[in-house]
Amino acid sequence: MSNARSVLRALIDLSHDLGRPERDLVILGEGNTSALVDDGTFWVKGSGTQLATVEEDGFVRMYVEPVCALADRVSMTDDEFKEALEAAKADPSQSRRPSTETVLHALALCEAGARFVGHTHPVAVNALMCSLSAEKALSGRLFPDEIVVCGPAPAYIPYADPGLPLAKAVREGFRRFADKWGMPPKTIFIQNHGLIALGETPTQINSITDMAVKTCRILAGTYIFGGPHFLSEEHHQRIFTRPDESYRRQQLKLE
Repeated sequence: MSNARSVLRALIDLSHDLGRPERDLVILGEGNTSALVDDGTFWVKGSGTQLATVEEDGFVRMYVEPVCALADRVSMTDDEFKEALEAAKADPSQSRRPSTETVLHALALCEAGARFVGHTHPVAVNALMCSLSAEKALSGRLFPDEIVVCGPAPAYIPYADPGLPLAKAVREGFRRFADKWGMPPKTIFIQNHGLIALGETPTQINSITDMAVKTCRILAGTYIFGGPHFLSEEHHQRIFTRPDESYRRQQLKLE
């Protein structure tokens, strides 16, 4: 029996959490979320809906394989892209259009091994991602809990046009990260765009998003006092591989 209904309920709750105004992660129709179902489909937020208020009719159920296959297309017009997404709906009678970032979500759920995805535009993150120092600022880790919650490093993606071009760029980012670290990223920072958190549960998405925002706030503060002082490679690796930190990740439901 499909777990589609329980996954959708969890995704709605996650979306409402990410959309809470006091968290300053999104406004209006910004951001999107998705979650994997156990039958080869996934739910993705519909275009134009708001995370804070979206309900069941604001999500579209899509087939994973045909959506992922779009990333292999050399080029598509906007109309062709729209038609291809319509053809990949699990319920063709549903009128709502899926998010423009649907291919990106499918790749994150399929290739990057996530079960839930939260894409937001936090003010603290975009203050950094819209700066000249964005890539350099993400080149090291600042404090132990950043590593414990968000993994050994973020994936950094240069700006690409939202939709299919961005999905292709993010897929290349997944692959570069996996080649270097032997695992998928937990955070993806997109230049001039925002943040993507990848996880197995809504709890992980919320925790990763919160820690990524905290990191960007601390980074901003370091530039007031001369710039970031990153952990040494030795300390970085020590935190990432310590058994007690692995235990703590388990207790925090991060593994």
